[in-house]
Amino acid sequence: MPRVHFTPNLKRHLECPPKDVHGGTLRDVLEHVFEENPRLRGYVLDDRGAVRKHVAIFVAGAMIGDRRDLTDPIGADDEVYVMQALSGG
Repeated sequence: MPRVHFTPNLKRHLECPPKDVHGGTLRDVLEHVFEENPRLRGYVLDDRGAVRKHVAIFVAGAMIGDRRDLTDPIGADDEVYVMQALSGG
């Protein structure tokens, strides 16, 4: 079963421990997490359901390719990491 991890920065605002959830795509996996923690959705996705610009998501060590529709496939043993992207200079 895929396991979803969240950045410590999000944990400062919401309780979001690692979670094992079912799903074949990133959208499926995140929707299962959001069912139990609906406030988390607004920190990760924008009002159109796409990944927010300041959020980076990695699946099995690779950055996702589909930030809009979240169709990246998720394997049964994949680790999903939801992180805050850093910027600045």
